[in-house]
Amino acid sequence: MKKLNVLFLAGATAFAMQACNSSTKTNSTEVAKDSNSAKDTSGMMSSKDTTAKTAGGVMKVDKDDADFAVEAANGGMAEVALGQLAQQKGMSQDVKDFGAKMVTDHTKANNNLMAVAKEKNITLPATVGKDEQKIMDDLSKKTGKDFDKAYVKAMVEDHDKDVKMFEKESKDGKDAAVKSFATTTLPVLKMHQSMIKAIDQKMK
Repeated sequence: MKKLNVLFLAGATAFAMQACNSSTKTNSTEVAKDSNSAKDTSGMMSSKDTTAKTAGGVMKVDKDDADFAVEAANGGMAEVALGQLAQQKGMSQDVKDFGAKMVTDHTKANNNLMAVAKEKNITLPATVGKDEQKIMDDLSKKTGKDFDKAYVKAMVEDHDKDVKMFEKESKDGKDAAVKSFATTTLPVLKMHQSMIKAIDQKMK
């Protein structure tokens, strides 16, 4: 009986952890943005409102800058995870090499962003968002040339989106540190964009 209770407890714990992880994966970017909204004092009219709203500390950037940081962190985590997948499942050496570069470059960028976020009290997502998770799940089911083709397509689309997002922040960002991160990272993203488009053309 005692053994059954232990097994039941272990099973229940595993299920609870799985449910928690599933919820986090789906909503991590929204959770981070909600947390930042609660710490945003830019729209507060009085010190009383500010005190009431910022029990968790004051966010030291504009909400638009914080939203950019959340999206950049989400994309960066996805690039690393997908890069690791490309190294494992990629058929062509080009895909494997590109995946390795994604892991190296985006790990560095992610660490730089985390340092800025810590300084500015910006909450970043703990795991990738639901759209990125879906891409990862779909790619994990593919093999061989099908994987390579789908990965390259995803990377072309992702880097086109990222370059636009980082260009906007490097031009319109209000916080100097967040803006500097975008400006410094942008040339790396443009290099990745050129590399993956060259690989895409080579595969056609």
